[in-house]
Amino acid sequence: MAKDNSTKPTKPKFNSWWIYGILVVLIIGFQFLSSDGLSSTSKKTTSELLEYIKNGDVNKVIVITNAKYAKVYLTKEALEKDTHKTVAKPSFSLNPTESPSYIVNYGDLQNFENELKKVKSENSLDTKIEYGTESNTFENLLFTLLPFVLIIGIWIFMMRRMSGGGAGGGGGQIFNIGKSKAKLFDEKTDTRTSFKDVAGLEGAKEEIEEIVEFLKNPEKYTSLGGKIPKGALLVGPPGTGKTLLAKAVAGEAKVPFFSLSGSDFVEMFVGVGASRVRDLFKQAKDKSPAIIFIDEIDAIGRARGKNNATGSNDERENTLNQLLTEMDGFGTNTNVIVLAATNRADVLDKALMRAGRFDRQIYVDLPDIRERKEIFEVHVKPIKTAETLDLDFLAKQTPGFSGADIANVCNEAALIAARKEKKSVNKQDFLDAVDRIVGGLEKKNKIITPKEKKTIAYHEAGHATVSWMLEHAAPLVKVTIVPRGQSLGAAWYLPEERQIVHTEQMLDEMCATLGGRAAEKVIFDKISTGALSDLEKVTKQARGMVTVYGLNDKIGNLTYYDSSGQDSYGFSKPYSEETARVIDEEISKLIEEQYVRAIELLDNNKDKLTELAERLLEKEVIFKDDLEKIFGKRPFDKDVRENAEEEAKKDAAANSSEEE
Repeated sequence: MAKDNSTKPTKPKFNSWWIYGILVVLIIGFQFLSSDGLSSTSKKTTSELLEYIKNGDVNKVIVITNAKYAKVYLTKEALEKDTHKTVAKPSFSLNPTESPSYIVNYGDLQNFENELKKVKSENSLDTKIEYGTESNTFENLLFTLLPFVLIIGIWIFMMRRMSGGGAGGGGGQIFNIGKSKAKLFDEKTDTRTSFKDVAGLEGAKEEIEEIVEFLKNPEKYTSLGGKIPKGALLVGPPGTGKTLLAKAVAGEAKVPFFSLSGSDFVEMFVGVGASRVRDLFKQAKDKSPAIIFIDEIDAIGRARGKNNATGSNDERENTLNQLLTEMDGFGTNTNVIVLAATNRADVLDKALMRAGRFDRQIYVDLPDIRERKEIFEVHVKPIKTAETLDLDFLAKQTPGFSGADIANVCNEAALIAARKEKKSVNKQDFLDAVDRIVGGLEKKNKIITPKEKKTIAYHEAGHATVSWMLEHAAPLVKVTIVPRGQSLGAAWYLPEERQIVHTEQMLDEMCATLGGRAAEKVIFDKISTGALSDLEKVTKQARGMVTVYGLNDKIGNLTYYDSSGQDSYGFSKPYSEETARVIDEEISKLIEEQYVRAIELLDNNKDKLTELAERLLEKEVIFKDDLEKIFGKRPFDKDVRENAEEEAKKDAAANSSEEE
């Protein structure tokens, strides 16, 4: 019959607080046992002591000179008297000496001695008068050891702080400073994230799911002679969901998942980073198959210097060398897969990026309009909405937003609705949240003179007018002259999501950007400093056309852009002074041509520009519908173009039938 082990008592786990409790009990016990019983001894005055001496009841008096008190010992005959019945019996003590009968506190030692001697001589007594000093053994021991205890405590505290703050992993104590600080994901206790929680990122998610499948069912792939990839590097802009994908892997994989940051390897002590890398892979191999996730790997994976004479990066490079060896060295284990994430892949060492270490580089890009809708669906679920939101509309209003930005939009919309004492969140709250994130906080109380306000209104109206007149400029959503953040006014556009950009499109965008300054010139024949951000934008665009994209006829099909971020030749600029002069001329020429073009457009539509600016001064915020009332339907819009083509076909068909 098998024994039932369920009722077997389990041993209590060791707790460090037990040590503190034992120390406190020992201290209290030592203090109690080392006392000489004076706490229970009756105290008498000097006059009472002199009376006892006169009566011959006192055997001896011990004067403690360093404590200002005297111990009084009675004779055996005196102890039998009724007067001294209150004398306490000797208490239990480690001190072997006899306990005194009374304690007398005296003031001046000289006067006390004179009184004792006087009484003794007048009555011819043989009472003994002795002198002594006393010390507390516990206090002496405490004051002797206290400096050493403080020094050792401060040293331990400093070492714990220097070794990582004492939190997580084995790096919190000085003797475990070389241990890995990786957190082992526990699917039973930790919050579980699945691939269903990751919206969009279809391509990246498919690659990651396959890595999880490698570990769950390796025979499916190895049966044909294939090898399981050793690593995958997640690369992409901030906020696109790289760490979220790793969390989903931790939730989906049925294997141990070690998670840590690249900065966890960095330490002030020499050799600690490499030691932690060795310990991390040792733990992972012991629990293989396993996954290691290193977030922000650029903290240790930065390219090694070629001429490192100062030695400032030796420790980081030693950590990287150890990581390279562990990932694909002489004795590596293929049952450990390394995931890493970074938004700075251009600075990583080439040896780290090669196949055999990170076999796959998964680019996590900004979401497109379809993926933004899916992300909105995830983040809108916990929000109380007043109506069924048009998520397609919200996705169109957030071009260039990352997943983190969309999550922020949903949160800001809920906060804005709560600030307005609403019971639910509606469409306008989401639009206000987008404006808040893109433009900043509204500053309606900012002091602006009427003249400045008029200049701002014509400036923004100039942007809106020129963009409405140009085919490739982004269509307008709304214009406002309410100050937001650092801007005094703003125009919101809905740019078309393009994969490639043509020269005509870039020129139209530059012309629309210069429309604000051109409007100031046309209306007031003056220009102001309000176009600083516009000038900065067009200058970057023009410089990109000339020096990066090869869209300038005079410079030709050349680019001076280094996508790797590392100039292997070390030149300050890869062109001559003559070419630099030509580049400056072409950039200035491009900008001035578009500025003149914007002025011509506004001159031809000056009345409509004025009407739009006046309406903007009146309402402070105008939308696309207001522009349609002034300018009519935009001829470049898709629906207008399709209707025009259909009408042209009908007219052509009618004309052909008449001819027949």
